[in-house]
Amino acid sequence: MIYHPATGIDIGDPYILPLDAKSLPSRAEIARAASTLILSASGWRKVFAAPLAGDAQASWSTGDDADDSLSIHISKADAVLAALMARAFGNFIMSQPTENHGGGKPAVLLGLDSRPTGPALGDIFARVLLGMGMEVRYCFIVAAPEIMALAGNAGGLPAEDPRRIAGFAYISASHNPPGHNGVKFGLGTGGVLNASQITPLIADFKAAVASPDPSGEALALVSIARKEAVAACFEECTAWKRQSISAYTLFTHEVVTGESAMEDQADCLDRLANACSKRPLGIVAELNGSARSLSIDRDFFEGLSIRTKFFNDQPRLFGHRIVPEGGSLSLCMRLVGEAHAIDPAYQLGYVPDCDGDRGNLVFYDKAQGKARILEAQEVFSLSCLAELAALKSGRIAVVVNDATSMRIERIAGYFGAAVFRSETGEANVVNLAENLRREGWTVRILGEGSNGGTITHPSKVRDPLSTLGAMIRLLRLPDLPDSPGLFRLWLKACGKESEYRDDYDLADVIASLPVWATTSVFEERAALRVRTSDKIALKASYRDIFSSEWEKRKSELDRRYGITSWTAFASNGTVEKAIGDDFAASGQGGLRIVFSTAAGAPKAFLWMRGSGTEPVFRVMADVEGGGLADEDYFLSWHVGMVRAADR
Repeated sequence: MIYHPATGIDIGDPYILPLDAKSLPSRAEIARAASTLILSASGWRKVFAAPLAGDAQASWSTGDDADDSLSIHISKADAVLAALMARAFGNFIMSQPTENHGGGKPAVLLGLDSRPTGPALGDIFARVLLGMGMEVRYCFIVAAPEIMALAGNAGGLPAEDPRRIAGFAYISASHNPPGHNGVKFGLGTGGVLNASQITPLIADFKAAVASPDPSGEALALVSIARKEAVAACFEECTAWKRQSISAYTLFTHEVVTGESAMEDQADCLDRLANACSKRPLGIVAELNGSARSLSIDRDFFEGLSIRTKFFNDQPRLFGHRIVPEGGSLSLCMRLVGEAHAIDPAYQLGYVPDCDGDRGNLVFYDKAQGKARILEAQEVFSLSCLAELAALKSGRIAVVVNDATSMRIERIAGYFGAAVFRSETGEANVVNLAENLRREGWTVRILGEGSNGGTITHPSKVRDPLSTLGAMIRLLRLPDLPDSPGLFRLWLKACGKESEYRDDYDLADVIASLPVWATTSVFEERAALRVRTSDKIALKASYRDIFSSEWEKRKSELDRRYGITSWTAFASNGTVEKAIGDDFAASGQGGLRIVFSTAAGAPKAFLWMRGSGTEPVFRVMADVEGGGLADEDYFLSWHVGMVRAADR
C-alpha cells in the first residue's frame, strides 16, 4: 500500500487489482448499478459507497442510508462502471486533434475530492488510463478550482512542451452526500466539458455497459498497466500536488486582482495587505473536511494580512452535511460569533462543499448583533456589485443561470451592464460567457446566483477564493480622492452616495442592495419529488393549469404587485428565449415565467427545471420589493400548479 504523506490516507496498492477474475459481477448486477447513474455535463454521479460491517456512518446520518456512508469500499459492479468510465474518457482524449496532445503520449491530470470512495475510483482510473498509453499526473486529493487551474496552465503550453496536458478527470460528487461519488471531465482549457462534448462520452460508456461482457472488458482494462508504472504514478502524487498548488496560487492572484501582469497583481495585493493591516479583517474558515483543507486558503489569507481561524481543516473531517446550505452553515455561524466577541475584526466565515468549488458565507451582522447566513443570491449579488464597480466603461456583461434573482439585472443596470441568462449548469454559463467575449463583450463575472457560485474571469469554475477576494476588495480597498473605493462607486451609481461612511462594513453594503425575495433552491420546498417521468409532458400540463390560474388571479396580482402581463422563457444550453405559451418548448431545460408591470418592468418570476444531478424537480420564485410572505405567495401558487400537473 502506498500512503499519502500529508494525510496518511491510502492512495492504493499497485500490486492488488481492483477486480478479480474469480468474482466478476454479472451483467444483471452491472445493469442494476448503472441504473442509478445520473449522466450530465454537470457530472456523472451515483452512490458508490458499499458499506462493510464496521464501516463508519456520517455523524449527522439518521439511519444506515448509503448516502451518508463513510465506507472506503465500492462494489465490484461499480468497479466495472468506473473502468468503463475511464476508458470512455481515454477514448475521448485520443480522439482529439493531435495538437491537443502533441501527437505523442497524451498526458492527463487526475484528482479527487476528499470523500472516502475517491481513492478506490482513482486507483481504477489511473490503471485504465496508463494501460491506454497515457501519462497520468495524479494530484490525489485536490480542490476542483486547483486542478482546473493547473489544467488551464498546462493545457495552454505549446504542443511540444513536455509539461502540456490534454485533459483532466476529477473524481467528485460535489455537494452530494459522502456516500456518493462520480466524475467530471475536461480538456486542457481549465473548464469542464460542455453538453455537446460530453454526449459522445455518455454514448461510449452506455455502449460498453450494454456490451456482451462488460466485466471481462473492465478486468482487461485494469490489468494492462504495468504494476511498476502504477506504483510510480501513486508515488508522484506529492510532486504533482506541488505543481497544482503553484499554478493555483498564481492563477488566484490574477483572478482576484483582475490584472494579467504580475507587477500589477503585486501592487493590488500589497494595497489590500496594507489596508488589512491598518483596518484588520478576520475570516473563519470551516472547511468541513473538504479538499480545500489541502489547498492554498491559509497562505492566501495570510499574504493579505488577514486574521484567520481554521476548523475541520483535515480531509474527511466532516462535521455536518456536505452541501453548504442552511443548517450546514450553523457551526460556522457560531464560530464567527465567538470569534467576533473576542476580536471584532472577525466579520466573515465560509464553508465549502467537498470539492471546494463552492463556498457560501456567513457574516457578523451588526444590525442584528449576531452572525447570520448570507443567502446564496445575496453572495452572488455582492460579488457582482464589487466586480462591476471595479470595471471601466465598455460593453460589459454579466452571465447568470436562469434561476438567478432579477436583482442582478437591477445591479447591472446601475453600471450600464447587460445581463445574459443560460440554462442552469456551470458549463452552460461558462460557454455563454466565452461566446459573448468572442463578440466583443467584457465578461468579468458570471455564475449561478441560485447557489452563490461566483466565477471570475479568467477562471472557468466557481471558487470561494474568488468570492472572498471580491468581498475583501469591497470592504478594504482604500477610498481615495483620486481612486474611490468600490462601495462608494456603487452608492454613486445607484444615487445613494450621501449614505457613504468610512467605517462601513458588510451589513451596510447589504442594506444598500435592491430588495428582492427569492426562494433558496436548496430548501426542501424547492426540490419536488414528482411522479411524471416525462418532464416535457409535465410542463405542457402545467401550461393548461397556469392559463386557467392566470385568469383567476390577474386582478389580484395587479392589485397587490402591479403585475399586468407575463412572458415565458425557455433556457436550453447557452440560450434563453421567449416561447409564447408553448411551455413544452423548454424541453428538458429551464422554464421561467416573468411577470411584468404595465410599464413593462419585470416584477417577479416563477422557475422550474428537472435537476441534472439529483432525482428532483426544482422550483423557485423571485419577487421585487417583497418579503418572505410575498415569496411564499408566489412559490405556493407555483408548487400547487406543479402538483396539479403531476396528477
